[in-house]
Amino acid sequence: MASRIFLAGASRGVGRELTDRLVRHSLAVTALLRSEFAADELRSIGVNLVMGDALLSDQVEAALASEPFDAVISTIGGLSKDGLRSDYLGNKNLIDAAVKAGIQRFILVSSIGSGNSAVALPPQALQTLGAVLAEKAQAEQHLVASGLTYTILRPGGLKSEPATGNGVLTLDPTVAGSIHRADVADLACRCLLSERSHNQIFSVIDRTLVYGQPDFAEYSL
Repeated sequence: MASRIFLAGASRGVGRELTDRLVRHSLAVTALLRSEFAADELRSIGVNLVMGDALLSDQVEAALASEPFDAVISTIGGLSKDGLRSDYLGNKNLIDAAVKAGIQRFILVSSIGSGNSAVALPPQALQTLGAVLAEKAQAEQHLVASGLTYTILRPGGLKSEPATGNGVLTLDPTVAGSIHRADVADLACRCLLSERSHNQIFSVIDRTLVYGQPDFAEYSL
């Protein structure tokens, strides 16, 4: 069982929600932080911190070589202060460093609209998000080709309210919907602890917030 987790993206959003859940499961969490933002808060719940920028491969390699980790989880994305996106390059650096360090397990939080799930979004959304989704798709492809045991989670539109317990996984790439960040974190934690999530790509939605209410099969861990 994975017990030593390296988490990139712990300071906010899904990553911050996931940090709390990993700690509650008594897992040893080391978080990669680019700045001191949220550092005191994370230390207060027992998270070990490594300072570094996911966009700098040498810093990522050093961080992942700092101790023997069982799994890497990445929720990173968005623009850096220099205007560079981490959706592909940051995740590529994490994947490559995990391979180099001999870590076997990698969970990547991506997005509905990436890869073959592009069919789930309307043309206007694809046009607006096209550049971001292209980078996320590159990161997914790099992970699949890396030889790591992977799980890719593609959440739909993210909300910041408390968890509902209605979050579900599906292998159906045509489904779209919304989901609370806390529910994504719950499902990511369950994936970490389940071999049934190995080498799978999931769309992640709230079963009550599906766009168009299509029929789809839920995946059971």
